[in-house]
Amino acid sequence: MTTVTVFGKGNMGQAIGQNFIDAGNDVNYIEANDKIENIGNIVVLAVPYDVATAIAKDNVAVFENKIVIDISNPLNFETWDSLVVPADSSAAAQIAEILPKSTVVKGFNTTFAGTLVSKKIGDSHQTTVQLASDNDEAKQEIIAALENSGLNVVDAGSLKRARELEAVGFLQMTLAVKETIGWTGGFGLFK
Repeated sequence: MTTVTVFGKGNMGQAIGQNFIDAGNDVNYIEANDKIENIGNIVVLAVPYDVATAIAKDNVAVFENKIVIDISNPLNFETWDSLVVPADSSAAAQIAEILPKSTVVKGFNTTFAGTLVSKKIGDSHQTTVQLASDNDEAKQEIIAALENSGLNVVDAGSLKRARELEAVGFLQMTLAVKETIGWTGGFGLFK
């Protein structure tokens, strides 16, 4: 069991937090005007990219020695046609630069809230959460914390893989907005 702090109580924040609770962890939520205290060992930034970077900048010392999960897909929400981070980088890499004494992990960005709640993609395949980080111990700690959640959680490689995960998240979101897939659909990993 570990303690988890989720920044943001929207659909994604609630769904992610509930999965940690389902697996037997303690979860607390922090919203925009809340005092930041009692930060868990794992911090989830369940907010848009620009808000995640602002939270990171405001809490460098608070997040020191914490595992920080960035769930954002850094879309240009005006055009829905590109990512707003450099082509050779990712939102997670940008946040890692802001938080050099934290362990940043990319995760949950290739899932929708509905698939995290049902734990199924398209009502038939287990929802998979992919984690990318340069710290293998942090990924294993998250995997262990979600072991009994009903999700499939996998190590997707180093933090460099966050760029590809964000591209998948971007594609999935644009397909859902165009109603090519539903918000309970998406991509999965099958063995």
